[in-house]
Amino acid sequence: MNSALTVRAVGRQIAAMSSECFEVGVYRPESPGLDARMLLRTWDPETLLRSLPWLRLQNRDGWHIYIRPSGEHSLSLVDDLTSDAVAAMKREGFHPAALVQTSPASYQAWLKHGERLEREVSTVAAQTLAEKFGGDKGAADWRHFGRLSGFANRKERYRDVLTGLYPFVRLIEAQGGVYPEASRLVADSKRHVEERLRQKNCLSRSNTVPCEQLKTIETFRADPRYAGDGNRIDLAWAIYALSAGITDEGVNAAIRSRDLSKKGNERRQDQYVERTLRKAGRCLGVDRGR
Repeated sequence: MNSALTVRAVGRQIAAMSSECFEVGVYRPESPGLDARMLLRTWDPETLLRSLPWLRLQNRDGWHIYIRPSGEHSLSLVDDLTSDAVAAMKREGFHPAALVQTSPASYQAWLKHGERLEREVSTVAAQTLAEKFGGDKGAADWRHFGRLSGFANRKERYRDVLTGLYPFVRLIEAQGGVYPEASRLVADSKRHVEERLRQKNCLSRSNTVPCEQLKTIETFRADPRYAGDGNRIDLAWAIYALSAGITDEGVNAAIRSRDLSKKGNERRQDQYVERTLRKAGRCLGVDRGR
């Protein structure tokens, strides 16, 4: 595929995915004398487009080119779909925002939910879609890479034995819209996560209160009083949870069900959770140390 076509395909795909920032994975599989290696770049759309000549060079040298939204996002990837599965998705109200043909008989669909999903909800949504339409369940999570259109799929089994060439990843559709069944699937996914958290919290409790009366952190996240402020939500729920007898481990797990990467590295994320627990303890009159 010539450079102009690659620019057009990539531009249309990232516009349809409509994320402010993308992670691009440049992957070299293991080969004799060489270990597998992944180069990860985080770029806004403009930087990504400027970097296409470098990506084309890596692809020509045998590297695979992948893409995913950076951070929590509003998309789900459904991998390894047949053409019949894609047709079924459209019939049932699950129209892809972007549809990519990765090999002669396989497709990847990016579905747009219309709102940013917490990582656990996003994973449940991806798993539900993979199960429903026969996609790759191993690729169904909130952070999975999909292929970037306009570049060759360098898997050896797809190489043409006569020409020695690899098939290009083709952008089939780039409508960019939210699929009609989005609100229903998102609501079901949130209920699933809330129930799972409720059950986990009940198992983590140090006293006995009816589980059906226990609120999850998802309830607080949906409460308009907190205006989506993650820090306020974490503290408010920590106070509630500790007073209800949920253990530190249960509170820690619930707070971490959202993306804390903006807090910094793992150490800083740990410190944030510890500070939240200490503040909650002080509000309850409990001295939790420094």
